[in-house]
Amino acid sequence: MTARTREEVLARWRRGARFAALLGAGDIAGGVTLHALLAEPDRIDVVGVTLPPGMDRYPSLTPELPPAFWYERKLHDLFGLVPEGHPRLDPLVLPHRDAGDPLPSPGAGFHPSHVEPDERALPSQVMGAGLFSIPHGPVRSGVFESVEYVVETPGEDISHVNVRPHFKHRGLEVRFEGMTAERGVLLAERVEGVASVAHALAFCHALEDLAGAQPPLAAQLVRVLHAELERIANHLDVAVKLTDAAGLAAATARFGWHKESVLRLVSALCGNRFGRGVVAPGGVRALPLVAAGEIRVRLDELRHRLASDVDALMETASFLDRLRDTGPLDEDLVRLHGVLGPVGRASGYDDDARWQRPYDAYPKLARRSGPVRDEGDAMARLWVRWDEVAESFDLLRQVLEQLDGPGEQTRVPVEPGAGQAVGWAEAPQGEVLYLARTGDDGRLRQCAPRSASFHNLSVFSRTFRGDILTDFPFIEASFGVSIAGVVT
Repeated sequence: MTARTREEVLARWRRGARFAALLGAGDIAGGVTLHALLAEPDRIDVVGVTLPPGMDRYPSLTPELPPAFWYERKLHDLFGLVPEGHPRLDPLVLPHRDAGDPLPSPGAGFHPSHVEPDERALPSQVMGAGLFSIPHGPVRSGVFESVEYVVETPGEDISHVNVRPHFKHRGLEVRFEGMTAERGVLLAERVEGVASVAHALAFCHALEDLAGAQPPLAAQLVRVLHAELERIANHLDVAVKLTDAAGLAAATARFGWHKESVLRLVSALCGNRFGRGVVAPGGVRALPLVAAGEIRVRLDELRHRLASDVDALMETASFLDRLRDTGPLDEDLVRLHGVLGPVGRASGYDDDARWQRPYDAYPKLARRSGPVRDEGDAMARLWVRWDEVAESFDLLRQVLEQLDGPGEQTRVPVEPGAGQAVGWAEAPQGEVLYLARTGDDGRLRQCAPRSASFHNLSVFSRTFRGDILTDFPFIEASFGVSIAGVVT
């Protein structure tokens, strides 16, 4: 990154643009291209620069732009680039025993046959008498995804948490290369399974932008229908994990049942519990298999059942005591890092892509006041999710009213030419971004997804202020991230 480009990025960030991502393409031999993504109120801008062939270092953004911290570590792992002045270049995406180990693609011209990280090396950030490290994970009880949290503690208080998510790295950016739009959306749905619809939307929005295509109204409504059902299911999943951490067996079963009801409704609508196969470039593959009237009845029943259980849960003193003042994030830190989704909204920061940079049928819908709170703890994060669930039910009712007469057309042709575009969507975890570059034949030359889970987990360790080991599961669950989406 040249000094001029670096200053441009920093100047725009200081003027109020949100730093959204720093992504790379190419290799050192031919020159790595760096793309800084900056979110404005109505768009996502890309500031790009290609380093000269053979250049393997650039001046780090992190000292002046803290949210670039994880992004530059990822670039270092994948491309071998050294951000000079970076405060801590610990491995993030793929660990190496030493600096001489081969790098994975896309930065290198070859793949290592295997990688043997030194599992005995536990990074330490806090020094002092009596401190020791607990490697929590990667294999843990229940059905949690594989991730390792290195917890530094003197015995009970959590002094620091280092996140090591490399176990989920799958090299998906390379797998996208050469795919058509039709095949690419199938892979996008599998980047972060719990946010399949949101990833498919962000991917398709990028390709539709390149092709100048506008999906029909019916398709836009169906997209919103599945996106909001996905949001409800994810927020209920967070409630399941929180109640399970508190040992509330009855509440865990009740909210698990409500989540299952949503997934079964999604399956009835399209044949897949995660909404896969619905979103396609140019629209959707088909209208719902269930009539709008029946969907409305089932949603009304679910909303009524859910309301009484939410009321009972949020009046349970033993549960509330575990969430109140647990894992706080202050608003200044959240704004500095541009924290996304419910985690940001719980600390007074709201940048919801559905309304800030609206897409599909969202501009045609009326929204209630934004679900924003300012306490910043696990309690506030749960309340934001309940607010969003209520908002989703309201949006779904509006969608179903409009689905009665928008016509039967569900898709338009999408034939992208050579170019580059950014697509976005608001997942349950927050904003999802896709930077896509296509060739003259319309096939993908590059496709770089950035999930809200990656962006938000980078501040996870900053929540532990006065918390103890038994608070850990509540803080983790309240973030609602997907580790698969963290390291693609």
